[in-house]
Amino acid sequence: MPTLNMVQALNLALREEMQRDQDVVLLGEDVGKDGGVFRITEGLHDLFGSRRVLDTPLSESGIAGVSIGMAVYGLKPVAEIQFMGFIYSAMEQLFCHAARIRSRSRGRFTCPIVIRTPYGAGIKAPELHEESAEALFCHMPGVKVVVPSTPYIAKGLLISSIRDPDPVIFLEPARLYRLIKEDVPEGEYTIPLGKARIVQEGNAVTVLAWGSMLQRVLQAAGAADCEIIDLMTLNPFDEETIFKSVKKTGRVVIVHEAPRTCGFGAELSASIAEDAMLYLKAPIIRVTGYDAVMPLAKLEDYYIPDVEKIKRAVNEVLKYY
Repeated sequence: MPTLNMVQALNLALREEMQRDQDVVLLGEDVGKDGGVFRITEGLHDLFGSRRVLDTPLSESGIAGVSIGMAVYGLKPVAEIQFMGFIYSAMEQLFCHAARIRSRSRGRFTCPIVIRTPYGAGIKAPELHEESAEALFCHMPGVKVVVPSTPYIAKGLLISSIRDPDPVIFLEPARLYRLIKEDVPEGEYTIPLGKARIVQEGNAVTVLAWGSMLQRVLQAAGAADCEIIDLMTLNPFDEETIFKSVKKTGRVVIVHEAPRTCGFGAELSASIAEDAMLYLKAPIIRVTGYDAVMPLAKLEDYYIPDVEKIKRAVNEVLKYY
Protein backbone atom coordinates (compact mmCIF):
# COMPACT_ATOMS: atom_id res chain seq x y z
CA MET A 1 0.00 0.00 0.00
CA PRO A 2 1.58 3.33 -1.01
CA THR A 3 2.23 6.09 1.50
CA LEU A 4 0.96 9.30 -0.07
CA ASN A 5 0.47 12.97 0.69
CA MET A 6 -2.83 14.68 -0.15
CA VAL A 7 -1.67 15.84 -3.59
CA GLN A 8 -0.80 12.27 -4.56
CA ALA A 9 -4.00 10.86 -3.07
CA LEU A 10 -6.17 13.30 -5.02
CA ASN A 11 -4.25 12.57 -8.21
CA LEU A 12 -4.79 8.85 -7.65
CA ALA A 13 -8.53 9.36 -7.11
CA LEU A 14 -8.86 11.36 -10.34
CA ARG A 15 -6.85 8.85 -12.37
CA GLU A 16 -8.82 5.85 -11.12
CA GLU A 17 -12.20 7.51 -11.66
CA MET A 18 -11.24 8.61 -15.17
CA GLN A 19 -10.19 5.05 -15.96
CA ARG A 20 -13.44 3.69 -14.54
CA ASP A 21 -15.83 6.20 -16.12
CA GLN A 22 -15.30 7.71 -19.57
CA ASP A 23 -17.70 10.55 -18.74
CA VAL A 24 -15.34 12.06 -16.12
CA VAL A 25 -13.50 15.06 -17.57
CA LEU A 26 -11.16 17.61 -15.99
CA LEU A 27 -10.99 21.31 -16.74
CA GLY A 28 -9.38 24.40 -15.30
CA GLU A 29 -6.50 26.81 -15.61
CA ASP A 30 -3.20 24.98 -16.23
CA VAL A 31 -4.61 21.56 -15.28
CA GLY A 32 -3.38 19.97 -18.52
CA LYS A 33 0.26 20.08 -19.53
CA ASP A 34 1.36 21.82 -16.32
CA GLY A 35 -0.63 19.52 -14.03
CA GLY A 36 -2.27 22.31 -12.05
CA VAL A 37 -0.75 24.95 -9.79
CA PHE A 38 -0.20 22.36 -7.03
CA ARG A 39 0.41 19.50 -9.53
CA ILE A 40 -2.68 17.57 -8.52
CA THR A 41 -3.55 16.75 -12.13
CA GLU A 42 0.05 16.01 -13.10
CA GLY A 43 0.37 13.23 -15.68
CA LEU A 44 -3.35 12.99 -16.41
CA HIS A 45 -3.12 14.97 -19.66
CA ASP A 46 -0.58 12.45 -20.98
CA LEU A 47 -2.79 9.53 -19.94
CA PHE A 48 -6.18 10.77 -21.14
CA GLY A 49 -5.45 13.46 -23.71
CA SER A 50 -6.70 16.99 -24.33
CA ARG A 51 -10.30 15.90 -24.92
CA ARG A 52 -10.65 14.82 -21.27
CA VAL A 53 -8.14 17.12 -19.55
CA LEU A 54 -8.86 20.65 -20.74
CA ASP A 55 -6.79 23.78 -20.14
CA THR A 56 -9.18 26.73 -19.93
CA PRO A 57 -8.82 30.52 -20.23
CA LEU A 58 -8.46 32.60 -17.06
CA SER A 59 -12.21 32.81 -16.50
CA GLU A 60 -13.67 31.25 -13.36
CA SER A 61 -17.21 32.15 -14.43
CA GLY A 62 -16.54 30.44 -17.75
CA ILE A 63 -15.13 27.34 -16.05
CA ALA A 64 -18.23 27.02 -13.87
CA GLY A 65 -20.63 27.73 -16.74
CA VAL A 66 -19.02 25.23 -19.10
CA SER A 67 -19.00 22.62 -16.31
CA ILE A 68 -22.73 23.09 -15.77
CA GLY A 69 -23.41 22.63 -19.49
CA MET A 70 -21.26 19.51 -19.58
CA ALA A 71 -23.05 18.05 -16.55
CA VAL A 72 -26.54 18.64 -17.89
CA TYR A 73 -25.42 17.08 -21.19
CA GLY A 74 -24.39 13.93 -19.32
CA LEU A 75 -20.70 14.31 -18.55
CA LYS A 76 -19.14 14.43 -15.07
CA PRO A 77 -16.85 17.46 -15.04
CA VAL A 78 -14.30 18.01 -12.28
CA ALA A 79 -13.30 21.65 -12.45
CA GLU A 80 -10.35 23.21 -10.68
CA ILE A 81 -10.43 26.80 -9.44
CA GLN A 82 -6.80 27.64 -8.69
CA PHE A 83 -7.56 29.29 -5.33
CA MET A 84 -10.80 29.84 -3.41
CA GLY A 85 -10.33 33.60 -3.62
CA PHE A 86 -10.75 33.37 -7.38
CA ILE A 87 -14.13 31.63 -7.17
CA TYR A 88 -16.20 34.70 -6.36
CA SER A 89 -16.74 35.60 -10.02
CA ALA A 90 -18.25 32.13 -10.53
CA MET A 91 -20.76 32.47 -7.67
CA GLU A 92 -23.60 33.53 -9.97
CA GLN A 93 -23.20 30.39 -12.07
CA LEU A 94 -23.02 28.18 -8.98
CA PHE A 95 -25.81 29.82 -6.96
CA CYS A 96 -28.29 30.59 -9.76
CA HIS A 97 -27.74 27.56 -11.99
CA ALA A 98 -25.71 24.61 -10.63
CA ALA A 99 -27.56 24.61 -7.31
CA ARG A 100 -30.98 24.86 -8.97
CA ILE A 101 -30.90 22.48 -11.94
CA ARG A 102 -32.62 19.65 -10.05
CA SER A 103 -35.28 21.95 -8.58
CA ARG A 104 -35.77 23.95 -11.78
CA SER A 105 -36.32 20.80 -13.85
CA ARG A 106 -38.47 19.13 -11.19
CA GLY A 107 -35.94 16.33 -10.94
CA ARG A 108 -35.60 15.62 -14.67
CA PHE A 109 -31.98 16.81 -14.70
CA THR A 110 -29.15 16.76 -12.22
CA CYS A 111 -25.87 18.65 -12.22
CA PRO A 112 -23.06 16.25 -11.25
CA ILE A 113 -20.14 18.67 -11.15
CA VAL A 114 -17.27 18.84 -8.69
CA ILE A 115 -15.58 22.19 -8.13
CA ARG A 116 -12.16 21.55 -6.58
CA THR A 117 -10.29 24.45 -5.03
CA PRO A 118 -7.52 24.90 -2.46
CA TYR A 119 -8.53 27.04 0.48
CA GLY A 120 -7.22 28.36 3.76
CA ALA A 121 -4.05 29.84 5.20
CA GLY A 122 -0.69 28.40 6.03
CA ILE A 123 1.27 28.66 2.77
CA LYS A 124 2.26 32.36 2.99
CA ALA A 125 0.57 33.24 -0.30
CA PRO A 126 -0.55 36.67 -1.64
CA GLU A 127 -3.98 38.24 -1.21
CA LEU A 128 -6.97 36.15 -2.42
CA HIS A 129 -4.88 32.96 -2.28
CA GLU A 130 -5.76 31.91 1.30
CA GLU A 131 -9.49 32.58 1.64
CA SER A 132 -11.66 30.46 3.94
CA ALA A 133 -15.21 31.24 2.85
CA GLU A 134 -16.80 27.82 3.13
CA ALA A 135 -19.91 29.23 4.82
CA LEU A 136 -20.88 31.00 1.57
CA PHE A 137 -21.37 27.67 -0.17
CA CYS A 138 -23.20 26.16 2.80
CA HIS A 139 -25.83 28.85 2.22
CA MET A 140 -26.60 27.43 -1.27
CA PRO A 141 -29.46 24.89 -1.12
CA GLY A 142 -28.69 22.12 -3.58
CA VAL A 143 -24.90 22.22 -3.20
CA LYS A 144 -22.83 19.85 -1.07
CA VAL A 145 -19.67 21.16 0.64
CA VAL A 146 -16.87 18.70 1.39
CA VAL A 147 -13.54 19.25 3.21
CA PRO A 148 -10.93 16.47 3.55
CA SER A 149 -8.44 16.46 6.40
CA THR A 150 -6.00 13.65 5.51
CA PRO A 151 -4.77 11.93 2.31
CA TYR A 152 -6.81 8.77 2.92
CA ILE A 153 -9.95 10.80 3.59
CA ALA A 154 -9.28 13.02 0.55
CA LYS A 155 -9.26 10.12 -1.91
CA GLY A 156 -12.42 8.51 -0.57
CA LEU A 157 -14.35 11.77 -0.41
CA LEU A 158 -13.30 12.86 -3.90
CA ILE A 159 -14.46 9.58 -5.42
CA SER A 160 -17.81 9.93 -3.63
CA SER A 161 -18.09 13.54 -4.81
CA ILE A 162 -17.47 12.62 -8.45
CA ARG A 163 -20.15 9.94 -8.28
CA ASP A 164 -22.70 12.17 -6.55
CA PRO A 165 -25.54 13.38 -8.81
CA ASP A 166 -25.52 16.91 -7.36
CA PRO A 167 -22.93 19.71 -7.43
CA VAL A 168 -20.14 19.39 -4.87
CA ILE A 169 -17.74 22.12 -3.73
CA PHE A 170 -14.61 20.19 -2.78
CA LEU A 171 -12.39 22.36 -0.57
CA GLU A 172 -8.78 21.20 -0.28
CA PRO A 173 -6.78 22.64 2.65
CA ALA A 174 -3.69 24.02 0.90
CA ARG A 175 -1.65 23.76 4.10
CA LEU A 176 -2.18 19.98 4.16
CA TYR A 177 -1.26 19.23 0.55
CA ARG A 178 2.23 18.04 1.46
CA LEU A 179 2.21 18.31 5.26
CA ILE A 180 1.28 14.75 6.18
CA LYS A 181 1.47 11.33 4.60
CA GLU A 182 -0.44 8.14 5.30
CA ASP A 183 -1.25 4.80 3.73
CA VAL A 184 -3.70 5.23 0.85
CA PRO A 185 -4.82 2.03 -0.88
CA GLU A 186 -4.97 1.79 -4.63
CA GLY A 187 -8.30 0.73 -6.04
CA GLU A 188 -11.82 1.75 -5.23
CA TYR A 189 -13.04 2.87 -1.84
CA THR A 190 -15.48 5.61 -0.94
CA ILE A 191 -16.28 7.68 2.11
CA PRO A 192 -19.95 8.70 2.27
CA LEU A 193 -20.85 12.37 2.03
CA GLY A 194 -22.82 13.84 4.90
CA LYS A 195 -21.08 11.76 7.58
CA ALA A 196 -18.63 12.97 10.22
CA ARG A 197 -15.97 10.80 11.88
CA ILE A 198 -14.94 10.61 15.51
CA VAL A 199 -11.16 10.98 15.39
CA GLN A 200 -10.68 10.66 19.15
CA GLU A 201 -13.20 9.53 21.74
CA GLY A 202 -13.63 11.41 25.00
CA ASN A 203 -16.14 12.33 27.69
CA ALA A 204 -15.37 15.87 28.88
CA VAL A 205 -15.67 18.15 25.83
CA THR A 206 -16.65 17.83 22.17
CA VAL A 207 -14.32 19.63 19.75
CA LEU A 208 -15.58 20.16 16.20
CA ALA A 209 -13.18 20.95 13.37
CA TRP A 210 -12.51 20.35 9.68
CA GLY A 211 -9.69 20.70 7.18
CA SER A 212 -6.30 21.84 8.45
CA MET A 213 -7.69 22.87 11.84
CA LEU A 214 -8.12 19.21 12.73
CA GLN A 215 -4.36 18.78 13.00
CA ARG A 216 -4.10 21.72 15.40
CA VAL A 217 -6.98 20.42 17.49
CA LEU A 218 -5.22 17.07 17.82
CA GLN A 219 -2.05 18.85 18.97
CA ALA A 220 -3.99 20.99 21.45
CA ALA A 221 -6.00 18.14 22.94
CA GLY A 222 -2.97 16.42 24.43
CA ALA A 223 -4.05 14.38 27.43
CA ALA A 224 -7.35 16.25 27.78
CA ASP A 225 -10.48 14.08 27.68
CA CYS A 226 -11.68 15.51 24.36
CA GLU A 227 -13.97 13.91 21.84
CA ILE A 228 -12.69 15.24 18.51
CA ILE A 229 -14.98 15.18 15.49
CA ASP A 230 -13.90 15.80 11.91
CA LEU A 231 -16.97 17.02 10.06
CA MET A 232 -15.66 16.12 6.54
CA THR A 233 -18.95 17.29 4.99
CA LEU A 234 -20.20 20.74 6.00
CA ASN A 235 -23.37 20.69 3.94
CA PRO A 236 -25.21 18.57 4.85
CA PHE A 237 -23.43 18.10 8.18
CA ASP A 238 -23.84 15.03 10.34
CA GLU A 239 -26.26 16.20 13.04
CA GLU A 240 -26.68 12.73 14.53
CA THR A 241 -22.98 12.23 15.32
CA ILE A 242 -22.53 15.75 16.65
CA PHE A 243 -25.62 15.81 18.87
CA LYS A 244 -24.86 12.36 20.28
CA SER A 245 -21.39 13.54 21.28
CA VAL A 246 -22.68 16.80 22.78
CA LYS A 247 -25.24 14.93 24.86
CA LYS A 248 -22.41 12.79 26.22
CA THR A 249 -19.89 15.57 27.01
CA GLY A 250 -22.08 18.60 27.67
CA ARG A 251 -19.35 20.97 26.45
CA VAL A 252 -18.49 22.17 22.93
CA VAL A 253 -15.57 23.96 21.29
CA ILE A 254 -15.75 24.74 17.57
CA VAL A 255 -12.58 25.56 15.64
CA HIS A 256 -12.33 27.10 12.16
CA GLU A 257 -10.03 29.56 10.44
CA ALA A 258 -12.75 31.50 8.61
CA PRO A 259 -13.95 34.85 10.03
CA ARG A 260 -16.08 34.55 13.15
CA THR A 261 -19.25 36.40 12.09
CA CYS A 262 -21.53 34.09 10.10
CA GLY A 263 -18.78 31.49 9.89
CA PHE A 264 -19.97 27.89 9.75
CA GLY A 265 -19.29 27.59 13.47
CA ALA A 266 -22.24 29.91 14.06
CA GLU A 267 -24.58 27.48 12.30
CA LEU A 268 -23.21 24.59 14.34
CA SER A 269 -23.66 26.59 17.55
CA ALA A 270 -27.26 27.47 16.69
CA SER A 271 -28.11 23.88 15.77
CA ILE A 272 -26.63 22.55 19.01
CA ALA A 273 -28.48 25.21 21.03
CA GLU A 274 -31.77 24.26 19.38
CA ASP A 275 -31.50 20.49 19.67
CA ALA A 276 -29.15 19.76 22.57
CA MET A 277 -29.30 22.83 24.80
CA LEU A 278 -30.59 20.96 27.84
CA TYR A 279 -27.49 18.77 27.79
CA LEU A 280 -25.01 21.67 27.80
CA LYS A 281 -22.99 22.30 30.97
CA ALA A 282 -21.11 25.30 29.57
CA PRO A 283 -21.42 27.99 26.89
CA ILE A 284 -20.35 26.95 23.39
CA ILE A 285 -16.98 28.50 22.54
CA ARG A 286 -15.78 29.26 19.01
CA VAL A 287 -12.09 29.59 18.15
CA THR A 288 -11.93 31.30 14.77
CA GLY A 289 -10.22 33.74 12.49
CA TYR A 290 -10.96 37.44 12.77
CA ASP A 291 -13.58 39.57 11.03
CA ALA A 292 -10.92 41.03 8.78
CA VAL A 293 -9.35 40.32 5.42
CA MET A 294 -6.72 37.58 5.61
CA PRO A 295 -3.44 39.47 6.21
CA LEU A 296 -0.27 39.01 4.20
CA ALA A 297 2.42 36.50 5.09
CA LYS A 298 4.02 38.15 8.13
CA LEU A 299 0.72 38.36 10.00
CA GLU A 300 -1.17 35.27 8.90
CA ASP A 301 0.08 33.16 11.84
CA TYR A 302 -1.57 35.67 14.19
CA TYR A 303 -4.84 35.40 12.28
CA ILE A 304 -5.53 31.68 12.18
CA PRO A 305 -6.29 29.73 15.38
CA ASP A 306 -3.19 28.23 16.96
CA VAL A 307 -2.68 25.45 19.47
CA GLU A 308 -2.59 27.79 22.48
CA LYS A 309 -5.91 29.45 21.57
CA ILE A 310 -7.55 26.06 21.24
CA LYS A 311 -6.11 24.89 24.57
CA ARG A 312 -7.46 28.00 26.32
CA ALA A 313 -10.92 27.39 24.90
CA VAL A 314 -10.93 23.76 26.06
CA ASN A 315 -9.77 24.78 29.53
CA GLU A 316 -12.43 27.50 29.66
CA VAL A 317 -15.36 25.14 29.04
CA LEU A 318 -13.90 22.63 31.50
CA LYS A 319 -14.28 25.21 34.28
CA TYR A 320 -18.05 24.66 34.18
CA TYR A 321 -19.49 21.75 36.12
